[in-house]
Amino acid sequence: MSVEILIVDDNSDIRNILNDLIVDAGYRTRLAANYNQALNEIDKKMPDVAILDVKLDKGDNDGIQLLTHIKSKNTDVPVIMISGHANIEMAVNSLKHGAFEFVEKPFDKTRLLNFISRAVENLSLKTQNKEYENKLFSSYDLIGDSKNIVNIKDQIEKISVTESRIFINGPSGSGKELIARKIHKNSKRKNKPFVIINGALLDNDKYDLELFGEEKNDGSISYGALEKANNGTLLVDQVSEIPLAIQSKILRVLTDQKFKRVNGNNDINVDVRLICSSSKDLKQEVELGNFREDLFHRLNVFQISIEPLSNRVSDIPLLIEYFSKKISKAYNLKDLNIDKEDSYLINHFWPGNVRELRNLIERIAILSNNDQNKIKTIIKESIKQGDIETFKSNNLSVPLKEARENFEKEYLTTQLKKFGGNISKTAKFVGMERSALHRKLKLLGVKDLN
Repeated sequence: MSVEILIVDDNSDIRNILNDLIVDAGYRTRLAANYNQALNEIDKKMPDVAILDVKLDKGDNDGIQLLTHIKSKNTDVPVIMISGHANIEMAVNSLKHGAFEFVEKPFDKTRLLNFISRAVENLSLKTQNKEYENKLFSSYDLIGDSKNIVNIKDQIEKISVTESRIFINGPSGSGKELIARKIHKNSKRKNKPFVIINGALLDNDKYDLELFGEEKNDGSISYGALEKANNGTLLVDQVSEIPLAIQSKILRVLTDQKFKRVNGNNDINVDVRLICSSSKDLKQEVELGNFREDLFHRLNVFQISIEPLSNRVSDIPLLIEYFSKKISKAYNLKDLNIDKEDSYLINHFWPGNVRELRNLIERIAILSNNDQNKIKTIIKESIKQGDIETFKSNNLSVPLKEARENFEKEYLTTQLKKFGGNISKTAKFVGMERSALHRKLKLLGVKDLN
């Protein structure tokens, strides 16, 4: 790993000492003598490690401001703060803002090199973990035998070979990104870039930069998501959160297949397949005036809707088994033995959907040592049965007949979901005749899930 370290200090002697020390240790360097130079270097190209003086030419907290700027762009970059006017408050403030270490001037050369070595190792580990997570995520399959999942698998197979724009709708954590990745993987663009931009995570003044890139005064270019995704696929997650002003620019890109970088004069032509996703109802957002109707129709050439996990109860045991094997293998552990029919797992509302279930199983893998009692404890503590408790409390204030009906309705609805709406399987499980179950469901006002 060829590591580049940015050195920022307004004292030329200190800058040169640091530069010679770090170059001799086998690292590449870039230098900045003041706040503006440092800001320019950071925006031009993010360093692997930064060494920042706390006090520069603009004030007492210049270095802290640069630290904050770096962390806003990439939280993984280790930053070592240095100062000749050090005090405990300054050190604490630096660490609070995300500094990797704080070093007083004059510094011990060996100690500083040890800090740099640790920072590089820390960066390397974070990079490896991200690569590992991406590979793991990319290898995930769309698991389930519910009607909704079976239908989505069929849709993916049909639309992947086309160039149609796609809109994926579903709650947070339900698998929208996974669906987008599957479409890309099965398309003719599979060997080209797959780029993600999240509309909910950007500041209003950064949408232009993130999407279209920028041409800077020094001649350097910052590439936006559209150029990075050229000839490949761009997923715009939470597209509903993009401001109206930016929506109109996206519309022009879709129409003309070209755009201008920020501060640029020349048109940039791109060939990008656009997939958008949102946890909000875009039709409703159009009605509320939050989303352009013309853009909605351009994006919504083909829509895929994924239901919350609470509506796909039959998928839960399959997902438990799948994640158990996947995560056990990833951590080199013995296969987890989780009861796939555990009532806590089956009856939980799953507000975080598939992501919440996966995180729970990962927590079990790390903490349980495959001990059944520990597994049960972790499940109970993680879920806390909020849905059940709410149900109980709501029914303590109503007459017995109404409470019994509420329970029957809740129970039978859950069982129906568990068996994918199959009346025969549900009837067999609950110990009722098929016709009797039909009558009971009609009496309770439970709609046919099919």
